[in-house]
Amino acid sequence: MVTKSIKLGGTASDVVVARVSHGLMTMTIHDAVPDEICFEAIKAGIDALPPGVKAFLNTADFYGSAWSTGNLEMLSRFFAKYPDYVDRVFVSVKGGMVAATRSPDGSYEYLKQSVERSINALGPLKKIDLFQPARVDVKVGIEKIMETLVSLQKEGKFDHIGLSECNANTLKKAHSIYPVSVVEIEISPFECGEQQEMIIAAATELNITIAAYSPLGHGFLTGQFKKPEDIQAGDFRSQMTRFKDEHFRNNVLLVNALEDIAQKKGVTLAQLCIAWVATTGPTVIPLPGSSKASRTLENLEAGEIFLTEDELAAIDEARRKYKITGDRYWGASDKEAHLWN
Repeated sequence: MVTKSIKLGGTASDVVVARVSHGLMTMTIHDAVPDEICFEAIKAGIDALPPGVKAFLNTADFYGSAWSTGNLEMLSRFFAKYPDYVDRVFVSVKGGMVAATRSPDGSYEYLKQSVERSINALGPLKKIDLFQPARVDVKVGIEKIMETLVSLQKEGKFDHIGLSECNANTLKKAHSIYPVSVVEIEISPFECGEQQEMIIAAATELNITIAAYSPLGHGFLTGQFKKPEDIQAGDFRSQMTRFKDEHFRNNVLLVNALEDIAQKKGVTLAQLCIAWVATTGPTVIPLPGSSKASRTLENLEAGEIFLTEDELAAIDEARRKYKITGDRYWGASDKEAHLWN
């Protein structure tokens, strides 16, 4: 049984969730995992929680093949099979991305369309708990985006408002318009620099939950990859520069150093990284993804791990010694990938 929990921020401050959340993307983003396996993974995470603590499930209206609503449809089938679990989860949905261009559209018309598409895909049993634009559309601006989100929220289409991949100034401006409950950003031993530090400081000040996605560096920090050739052809990670050639050979040095620390601690490398992410801020919730029940439980158990000052110092020393190289996404700069707007 998992014992540690945390309250969400903003208008969701009365909601208590597990210390580690559950990303559902890998269940449907490429080759869909069979429903029964997905359901076991989701159910295992919920069953491990004490009464009154909800599982934080993270999905999107583009997490299906070809950027479809397949992930939400899978979740709809889960609720149809297990209706008793509807009230035991907090569902966060990202949207507002145009499939053809892989870019954000923050207009009222498109966000409304995205929300309604998500509602239809999720089905009648579960209301969206939190909706968040996946990226900030600078052409529209955060003021107009928040006006739209508040309008849709007041219409009852979802309960709480979130953001994703915004910078600290944007977060503060958005929160001054209406309380932001959750902001989703990437945090891992691979990715925790000045931008993350500023967001963490702002979220701490404003009591906004941070859903820290990719705490395992898109799987690199599980230790499963020892050389570039370990990544199968067609795997999306084969296109990411951090997994390629000289970048891989450099970045695996940090993985090896962290693996040594994990072995001394008696935990898996993945658990060490998730536990470390949870220490980066008082409102930070690690958001690892999993499609297997065993991995879901392993991730949840990481929220129970206490890291000593010496262990934290060893991790920090490894991160200083072995600097990560390569871009976050497919050779694109943060600006080109619509990050930190």
